[in-house]
Amino acid sequence: MNSSTAKLECYENGKKVSPTTPVNLGFNGLGWGIGIVNIRDKNSSQIIKKEGDKRAPAGVFSLSKTFGYSQIRDEKMPYLVATKSLICVDDTNSSYYNQIIEAKGDEKSFEYMRRDDDLYKYGVVVAHNVAAKKGYGSCIFLHIQRGVNRPTVGCTSMNEASIKKIVFWLDKDKNPILIQIPKKSAKKVLQLYPSLKNADLLKEKN
Repeated sequence: MNSSTAKLECYENGKKVSPTTPVNLGFNGLGWGIGIVNIRDKNSSQIIKKEGDKRAPAGVFSLSKTFGYSQIRDEKMPYLVATKSLICVDDTNSSYYNQIIEAKGDEKSFEYMRRDDDLYKYGVVVAHNVAAKKGYGSCIFLHIQRGVNRPTVGCTSMNEASIKKIVFWLDKDKNPILIQIPKKSAKKVLQLYPSLKNADLLKEKN
């Protein structure tokens, strides 16, 4: 849970569809987030994802949208063009907390979706804390990394080629999900998703 690096594999119908990719997590590792199923181990200490904790959310999450700096053709996911006025609100007191909106001008805390450093040139929205529970984390994405082994403040980052491939691969009709867990949760994930029985990262030897 305290690691700021991890490995990512992509599967479709139980088959691996891309090479294992190194990724960066939050500076402080993982904290259990609010996703579509609860896989936390009740018998272990609970590190819960909170706003500003520099932890990426652990759990199982829907992938709801993709985004980028340019319009793309034939997208298979709801796609957001990251204009200069598009923001994600991380102000816990805002009625737009954990939402991507067009800036209204009175937001107190937010991040621009079109950045000067191109980290959001390609990205995916991770549906963490969809109900916007106050203080439990916001604006979680898959996006381009700052550099090798450079942690994030709560997202999951990787090289540009890898995230670009994911953006064009994801298909809303197949209900894509992100399973982001510590190794100790592998058995519970395999119980929920038996089609991943051959997944390299979930095998006992790892």
